[in-house]
Amino acid sequence: MTLAGRDFMKLLDYSKEEIQDILNVAKRLKKEKKEAVRRYPHGESCAGKNIVLIFEKASTRTRCAFEVAAADLGVHSTMLDMSTSQMGKKESIEDTARVLSTMYDGIMYRGYSQEGMEEFARYSSVPVWNALSDRFHPTQLLADLLTIEERFGKLKGLKLCYMGDARFNMGNSYMVACAKMGMHFVACTKEGYFPDEDLISECQQIAEENGGSLRFTESVAEGCKDADIICTDVWLSMGEPESLFAQRIADLQPYQVNDTAFSYAKESAIFLHCLPAFHNARTEIGAKIYKQFGISEMEVSDSVFESERSLVFAEAENRMHTIKALLYLSLGGA
Repeated sequence: MTLAGRDFMKLLDYSKEEIQDILNVAKRLKKEKKEAVRRYPHGESCAGKNIVLIFEKASTRTRCAFEVAAADLGVHSTMLDMSTSQMGKKESIEDTARVLSTMYDGIMYRGYSQEGMEEFARYSSVPVWNALSDRFHPTQLLADLLTIEERFGKLKGLKLCYMGDARFNMGNSYMVACAKMGMHFVACTKEGYFPDEDLISECQQIAEENGGSLRFTESVAEGCKDADIICTDVWLSMGEPESLFAQRIADLQPYQVNDTAFSYAKESAIFLHCLPAFHNARTEIGAKIYKQFGISEMEVSDSVFESERSLVFAEAENRMHTIKALLYLSLGGA
């Protein structure tokens, strides 16, 4: 099985075997890094190559994960944001893609629009990796799947409950990942915050083929009952106006991941969050929300976030290991 030269737009484009192959390579690379094996442990298949990282949306984990992963493989990376690029201002997406793919061996794109990202990939002659769009966040899900597999020793048959706003990249991506890997996905939220019906239909068929299932409920007790994993994301996506906070808080506060939610889950259940998380008021936005709405926690309580069941920092570290595996396989490793 080779993934060399392929774009990574969404997990829907990859088979469960291909996804598992990336996870297996990530485990190997992680073990070698922990054991201080020499920097380029798999020969020179990637060393000396160049990639460019395009950020329409700012990031901490994504940028650091890609830069460290690339460095560990001997790959040089260039970072471009909207202040250091002409893309979309003086130069079209398609022209930018054609220019950059003459200079680089691969392109990471973190942006607002899945449609724009896929247009970029059509004009690129080198692999393009989706590091977040409005619809999908596939590199994050690789890290989450690795974290889950490390804890439970398997993926198939586990129950994952996603709480909160399930309409965007994280809700969509969890649903796709669970369907692909034969897991049982539950979206637990208020009606109107469930994923798109067309995507649900597509994932339903995939889940049936792989022994998984999809459920959608407004009941926290039902959604979290016997869950192995409970996860969530922020209630306001990057780029959405802050004026939406009032409605989101009113609608989604019953779906906060807290001790009550975990009381319905298995004793061994874990908590995941792609970060950053609003679990206290010790940030600029957190303090602003507390002042305006009188709440110090939003999508997850501090008691859950800081508990032993919270694997958010292991999950964050696994961004780097899984991205390294993706780069390695995309750039010609085996």
